[in-house]
Amino acid sequence: MPTRTTTMAALASACLLTGPARAEAPPALTGLWKLVSYEVEVRADGKTQPVMGAHPTGYAYFTPENRVFFLLSGEGRKAAETDAERAQLMKTLVSYTGTVTLSGDQWTTRIDTAWDPKWVGTDQTRTFTVEGRRLRVLTPWRVMPNWADQGETRSIVTFERAKD
Repeated sequence: MPTRTTTMAALASACLLTGPARAEAPPALTGLWKLVSYEVEVRADGKTQPVMGAHPTGYAYFTPENRVFFLLSGEGRKAAETDAERAQLMKTLVSYTGTVTLSGDQWTTRIDTAWDPKWVGTDQTRTFTVEGRRLRVLTPWRVMPNWADQGETRSIVTFERAKD
């Protein structure tokens, strides 16, 4: 019969041989999510605005290997003919991908490709809840350049589970 010391040594050896644990996206988050709404909330008064329109389109996809893809676009986008029109379309687009690290009710995405080059190489942290078929995502409160006169704001992005 093995002694307690032998058993502990065997367990310690097994842990060392298996290598570091890799946190995978939880099943509740993994998969395809369809965009339902994209709002900006003003901290001072709690008012929200549907900045991507009443019916934005897009998806988020979380892989089991901890990568996320986002492609979100505003309602009513039209094909652009001029450089000015193309620039305007950037105001109703969010698109990026990166690796995700989870911690409780937050994830941090290390961005490696994005619609806006200034995001590449940054860490973007989001708070989230999953309730039934809904995923609610909150950005941190901050003063945004185009909302500076409103004080701190945050985005509230809601998705619904979609079929893969």
